[in-house]
Amino acid sequence: MAKHKATILFAEDDSSLAYIIKDALEEEGFKVVHCADGQAAINIFDKNKFDICLLDIMMPHKDGYMVAKKIRQQTDRMPIIFLSTK
Repeated sequence: MAKHKATILFAEDDSSLAYIIKDALEEEGFKVVHCADGQAAINIFDKNKFDICLLDIMMPHKDGYMVAKKIRQQTDRMPIIFLSTK
């Protein structure tokens, strides 16, 4: 089994868009853990190790900015990329 390039926490509430992005990233060799809302992303981040976070800005329960703030409370070294349809 090939080693993954990196493990990505991917938070996106649009299931169609999430499927397309997750599939494309996995085809490039990344391991992707998808969450459909901000609170789930926080819960999963707390229990796993990630190399980068890809966060939608507008999500239910907690938006991407709130998720990033919680991540920054734990580490200032985690790369975070925001997604937005705006």
